[in-house]
Amino acid sequence: MHNKKIVGVLKETKTPPDRRVPVIPGHAKQIQNLFPQVDLIIQSSNLRCFTDQEYKELGIKVSDDVLQCDILLGVKEVHIPELIENKTYLFFSHTAKKQSYNQPLLQEIVKKNCTLLDYEYLTDTNELRLVAFGRWAGIVGAYNGLRAWGELSGDFSLKPAYECHDMEEMLTHVSNLELPALRILITGGGRVANGALESLAPLSIREVSPDDFLQQSFNEPIVCRLDPWHYTKRKDGIPFGPDGFPHFIHHPEEYESTFKPYTKKTDLFIACHFWDPKSPVFMTPEDYLASDFSIKIIADVSCDMKDPIPSTLRASTIAEPFYGYDPRSGEEGDAFDANNVTVMAVDNLPGELPRDASTDFGKTLLDKVFPALFGEDHDGIVERATIVKDGKLTERYGYLQGFLEGKEYSAVSSMQHPSNSPHSETSKQ
Repeated sequence: MHNKKIVGVLKETKTPPDRRVPVIPGHAKQIQNLFPQVDLIIQSSNLRCFTDQEYKELGIKVSDDVLQCDILLGVKEVHIPELIENKTYLFFSHTAKKQSYNQPLLQEIVKKNCTLLDYEYLTDTNELRLVAFGRWAGIVGAYNGLRAWGELSGDFSLKPAYECHDMEEMLTHVSNLELPALRILITGGGRVANGALESLAPLSIREVSPDDFLQQSFNEPIVCRLDPWHYTKRKDGIPFGPDGFPHFIHHPEEYESTFKPYTKKTDLFIACHFWDPKSPVFMTPEDYLASDFSIKIIADVSCDMKDPIPSTLRASTIAEPFYGYDPRSGEEGDAFDANNVTVMAVDNLPGELPRDASTDFGKTLLDKVFPALFGEDHDGIVERATIVKDGKLTERYGYLQGFLEGKEYSAVSSMQHPSNSPHSETSKQ
């Protein structure tokens, strides 16, 4: 007979607030049936995309008090004053890459003798990520790119995704659009890029090859998706072969950009790629000044600051997703100004479709993670994701010791942390 585990689903306490949840009402009911050793408590919240009443109607306990819980599940970082001593937490902590803004969070978790698990490092035995919101970042990012085009051209106005009830309503608005001969470019080949293509699917836009995109003219809207072997090449001249992508991932400094020709043929650029600080940049500030630079809107779903795409000066917000980049000054200007490039760089895009994103995310947790978390961790899923155990860094994350002690502050390259994998591209919580 298992000892009962009391599991709490936290209300989100980060600012700005996030409406997503790791356990939706239907999954909460399934947890009760699948894991009799678990008692589940939903912390009351008036912001969550699923209401307290939706849980209560399924017989799920809702309470303000989670002090009795052993395991606490959230989405984004827990507000430091809300941390409870000796608890096990699972959320996106943004600490394992030595993110300086969350150094105090990691220090407090250790001080309070907590155990910290991070969704980003929940992996299978091949070290491929099990749960991520990346698909939803791509879905909303591409939609926001279309929104921006409508604003810039004056041809149409799309309802913001966060004002839609769900993805179904959002795609209904897409299906009603008529686009001009717009040239759309997507970089990336993972779940993020595929999510972007999902949002464009109702338009039945013709997808063309990179060669045709660069060499041909079209009198209809088109979309082209690029992999790394389309926008980079090896400095030593060796072509991408069957082992080319792993080599690119592990040795990005040995590559140079071949992206420039696309800057002269693209109207709307939707960036969904995995990027490492040692990778070549996509564009330089000088590229924007060329007379034939044609990109008018960049929906930067990847949202890496400044280096790979110079116009991404800062992250934008769901409430104010767009800003302008003035190529002449290299500084921020007005969005939708004909002389500027309009940028969309929201860094929490899945939060715009919280019900859908939470349902998708929670289903994977239910199938792939909760059996290990609430039972036996036979495949090391929980172990690999445990950054701190009982107030001490685990061996796997021992490289964080200097950061924890305040001796290191800068974020490290994604190549230097345990979850580096092309399959973890652009997690975008």
